[in-house]
Amino acid sequence: MARVEMSDLLQLVLDEGASDLHLRVGSPPVIRIHGVMTALDTDALNADDTEYLMKAITSEANQQKLQMDGGVDFGFAFGEQARFRVSVFKQKGTIGCVLRTISNALLTLDQIGLPPAVKDILFRPRGLVLVTGPTGSGKSTTLASMIDVINTEKDDHIITVEDPIEFYHNHKNCLVTQREVGVDVPSFAEALRRALRMDPDIILVGEMRDLETIAAAITAAETGHLVFATLHTTGAAETVDRIVDAFPTDQQEQIRTQLAACLVCVISQVLLPRIDKKGRIAAFEIMITTPSIAALIRDAKTYRITSDIQTGAKYGMNTLDSHLMKIYQEGRISYGDLITKAKDPEGIIQKIQQDRQKK
Repeated sequence: MARVEMSDLLQLVLDEGASDLHLRVGSPPVIRIHGVMTALDTDALNADDTEYLMKAITSEANQQKLQMDGGVDFGFAFGEQARFRVSVFKQKGTIGCVLRTISNALLTLDQIGLPPAVKDILFRPRGLVLVTGPTGSGKSTTLASMIDVINTEKDDHIITVEDPIEFYHNHKNCLVTQREVGVDVPSFAEALRRALRMDPDIILVGEMRDLETIAAAITAAETGHLVFATLHTTGAAETVDRIVDAFPTDQQEQIRTQLAACLVCVISQVLLPRIDKKGRIAAFEIMITTPSIAALIRDAKTYRITSDIQTGAKYGMNTLDSHLMKIYQEGRISYGDLITKAKDPEGIIQKIQQDRQKK
């Protein structure tokens, strides 16, 4: 039987609108379409197949990293059509790969579903903007779209630090410097330290992975830069707690004070399958720091942030649950997804029952 080629698989991923391609020994190639894993109708791959497919896209240097570390992540372009973020790893002594599609087409904030209040934040002179959510929730897409708005409408110097670089940004009205961790610079923390000497206005940190990076991002936000970063948290209050808890106890009070002063906004998002048409839809929690929220952060009363978000609609804020409820009532997501993604499922169920009783 003819051996399957990586270029054919990648073309199929793009033609089908799949988000991911999984390659493992003992299974046919599997693609994820609108969140659902679908095995291709081909023979199961053997160890030679996965190694052959891996070598088709992996440089010699990255193959060496794979041998030494047992895994390697990188990005690569598939002609002019798209870019892929790749994770190659060893499992049970064989090679496995996961490729995530990164479309070359950037969405507008409207297409993503973000409210106009978020656009205003992009024109702030300084501060920290966090986009949070689980893996695969579309954080990179949201950030890339925000950077694209700034690139189009402002005339600044944007520095991005990513692992790997996902979206390529051309110079529009801004000058854009994109640095890849492990290729252009050894670590996020080192890249941030150096960025401050490169006359930036906007800094994008792909991921705040460790204490050093978090501290450097906060310092950059305090010293007159607009800093964008991601965290794997759900919800604004949890995000603030995660940042504070990353620091030793004796530094936590100081970090709360710094965060209260520099945190501009937390956008938490989840991606859900649509039931009204093909594709997926994002639901957002949006917290914009008001003097009241800044005081809650400073006084370690983050458990009260959610009630401030609930009453902050005039500032453009909303809770995740209220946005989930809205798109459910519009007939875009299923009841099951509404309940599993909600932070307070009991509250949602109660509200739906009350609405039914009113009818």
